[in-house]
Amino acid sequence: MEKNVGFVETKYLAFAQPPEGLLLESGQRFGPITLAYETYGQLNKNRSNAILILHALSGDSHVSGYQKEESKPGWWEPMVGPGKPFDTNLYFVICSNILGGCRGSTGPSSINPVTGKPYGLDFPIITIADMVNCQKVLVEHLGIKKIYAVAGGSMGGMQVLQWVAAYPEMVQSAIPVATTLRHSAQQIAFDEVGRQAIMSDPDWSRGDYYGKSMPAKGLALARMIGHITYMSDASMEEKFGRRLKGKEKYSFDFTADFEVEGYLRYKGDSFVQRFDANSYLYITKAMDFFDLIADYGRDLFRGIKTKFLVLSFSSDWLYPPSDSEQIVRTLKRHGAGVTYCAIPSDYGHDAFLVEIEEQGRLVKNFLDAQYRA
Repeated sequence: MEKNVGFVETKYLAFAQPPEGLLLESGQRFGPITLAYETYGQLNKNRSNAILILHALSGDSHVSGYQKEESKPGWWEPMVGPGKPFDTNLYFVICSNILGGCRGSTGPSSINPVTGKPYGLDFPIITIADMVNCQKVLVEHLGIKKIYAVAGGSMGGMQVLQWVAAYPEMVQSAIPVATTLRHSAQQIAFDEVGRQAIMSDPDWSRGDYYGKSMPAKGLALARMIGHITYMSDASMEEKFGRRLKGKEKYSFDFTADFEVEGYLRYKGDSFVQRFDANSYLYITKAMDFFDLIADYGRDLFRGIKTKFLVLSFSSDWLYPPSDSEQIVRTLKRHGAGVTYCAIPSDYGHDAFLVEIEEQGRLVKNFLDAQYRA
């Protein structure tokens, strides 16, 4: 019988102390760094049952269970727990908030020890590779030499692919979901519009807004734009159609007449309450820089022994199935073991958070098969 993991506490790892710091992909050394992370289940005696779950743009380390100060469960609650696809009766699950984040890990809103003020735009430009290098420090801190599985959707999937590309000997199996080997021009374009929405807000003040009025309107607008890309035309039609919001006729002004307008405004306003605008800038830029094809060329995934389960969703137009098919072709070019499933869904990119039944069954069967092997 499936159960919840119960109450969980966030843990913190501090490392990369000055003057050495962590060598970033830009060539800059940076530190100190703190990663916020949560763990679920128990690490077995030979430390061979660890699963690292990696979050998307707006996610954090709280993937499952409940925190005492919050009423909502973790962002992938149906997937992680006793008897669930990522079964915490069998596996030791780790999830960390990324470098550059704003949910406990070091990011632009963190205090710069040199100035005693938040970094703001003094925070260095980061990449997906930098995020993964920080996670490697965490995994090694936990005494884990080989990870049983690395999994994640969207930007989390980019981190999965980066893990295997950079540290193939450390990853036994990988589950990249609804993701890509590199950002396309269209994906970069949507990110840039979101960034411009934030930077055009007068309250952004070139990133120096901490302790003042935050760029709420710009961040809310960026989230509204992003959220449109997470849904599909079919899911929006089913959820909203042209239904009016609490009225029987048009207002003939610029208030939210339609339910979809009210929904997007709600999503934007609620996002402002939990996310930092500068983190949004830095993280989306890291996603845009992501390009494993340019980084590794035809050697990408050459000789790897990592087993893959690649998942996509039919109505995802942000990271369409063709992106996942490119991942599969690249793996098969080098004879890698890969299973690919394109899951029918009307939920668009958000399907990896919504389509639990079939996705969960595929993940569970894949993990169990590898565990028995």
